[in-house]
Amino acid sequence: MINRHKLFILLLFVIVTIFSCVDEIDVINTNNNNPSNPPLTTNSPLYIYPFGDEVSNSIVEITIQTDGTIDLNSLEAEIPHLKYNKSLLFMFTQDDCRQDAFSCTWAAINGKPLTNQYFYDIRHLLANDLPPDIYYLGKTLGTNDGLENEVRFHFTTTVYPQKNLKEGYASMYDAPSTVNPGFNVNYYRFFMKSFLIWDNVKEMLNYGNSIAFHDVALDTTNNNVNNQDSILLHFAICQDSIKKNLNQRGCKVLAEPNGNINYYYAALNYNLIKIITGQGNAPYILYPFNVNYDLEKEFINREFAPLSYFQSKISEEMQKPKEQRKAVRVGIHGAGEDWVEFLLWINDNYGKDGDNSVWVPSLEEYYEYNYYRIHSNITKTIIDNNTVKFTITLPSQQYFYYPSITLNLKGITNSKIQNLTTNDVVKGLNYGDYSEGVMINIDCRKYLLEHATHYVEQYERNKTKSNKDDALYFTNMLKNSNQKTDLLNRINR
Repeated sequence: MINRHKLFILLLFVIVTIFSCVDEIDVINTNNNNPSNPPLTTNSPLYIYPFGDEVSNSIVEITIQTDGTIDLNSLEAEIPHLKYNKSLLFMFTQDDCRQDAFSCTWAAINGKPLTNQYFYDIRHLLANDLPPDIYYLGKTLGTNDGLENEVRFHFTTTVYPQKNLKEGYASMYDAPSTVNPGFNVNYYRFFMKSFLIWDNVKEMLNYGNSIAFHDVALDTTNNNVNNQDSILLHFAICQDSIKKNLNQRGCKVLAEPNGNINYYYAALNYNLIKIITGQGNAPYILYPFNVNYDLEKEFINREFAPLSYFQSKISEEMQKPKEQRKAVRVGIHGAGEDWVEFLLWINDNYGKDGDNSVWVPSLEEYYEYNYYRIHSNITKTIIDNNTVKFTITLPSQQYFYYPSITLNLKGITNSKIQNLTTNDVVKGLNYGDYSEGVMINIDCRKYLLEHATHYVEQYERNKTKSNKDDALYFTNMLKNSNQKTDLLNRINR
């Protein structure tokens, strides 16, 4: 017979075990009783933008009514080399599908908690189940759109969907998050996972970042790591997995792994890969103001080097006329406190808290923007003495997700515009003066309103400053409408 002392120990062990392994908890706000906006649980499907149903081949119409003092025949329209009329292009790719691409890089950019010793997932963040050493930068990192609207930094993370786990999950990305707020006996749940998980990738994509192929799961025997046909076959296998897990979002970027040139040659024969980046093997040095073609299948050079080198590189490029500046292309693996400080330095000197000269898109976003710039057709139609209409075609390729441009109008100022309207394909819009006329920022993402609504609802579930910043960030992307006004009222009530 078990004595009372042993029975007490046994019961205590059972209780501790149960509570240390619980992962079915209300996320964000357990007191939320709104049936139209219920709390999430750690097993709830996470929101992801409907990438598989994104608009393609948009035709934008902009109608401008002037005050009658402008010679409409003299108006010129063009898409500038860099979005928002920026003068420096900075892009970086984080290799090896690491968890700190989410809990460090993404977190720093978006004003989320940071940790120097641990790692966390999106479900930890939603549940406020965080490591004990968290700290905050106190702001987001980015630039603005030339019209005082925030544009956060974007980047590329590589994906490796074929890697298997010994625990039996189909992929590294399927490993679950153990969520247990308040449990501090140990912090095993915050130890670094071997790879990113799909949940984290989804949220990174929701914020405008992008993905790239990297390693594929090749048999290391018989020199298969250098077999281009085998690499090509595995690109297709990875593509299928990526689309299945990311709401039909496909991948069109390759970050060459380990300097293996055979990945580049395989990518040349895989039509769905449109742009490639690498280090030593990549010959193309990007001078964005000299680009006069669409860069399809181009092998863009990037560098791995100490961060002090890139600080000097940026400062050096800024001393040149913008037409002579090289893009600063960076590759990293792990991200830590020094990387956070580097991104903060860019923000404070060349971003929204500096001189606002830098644009930091992902390589995929830049590729699409340049593709639109090269292939778009801009038509001007004078309707009457005061009114002109511009029609802009945005021809797209497969797996295009950034139908957004800056359009410059030369020969007019904002004070001369009495009214500016667009057709319904335009979901995001703002305009104002720039140095040579009026700039118009256009966003045609089909579900931009629904996307903003999601983050407003997230703020309503848990009214933190960071959630409010996100709600405002996505809502401010919308063009003026009753729906935008309603969302802003919900945020500020």
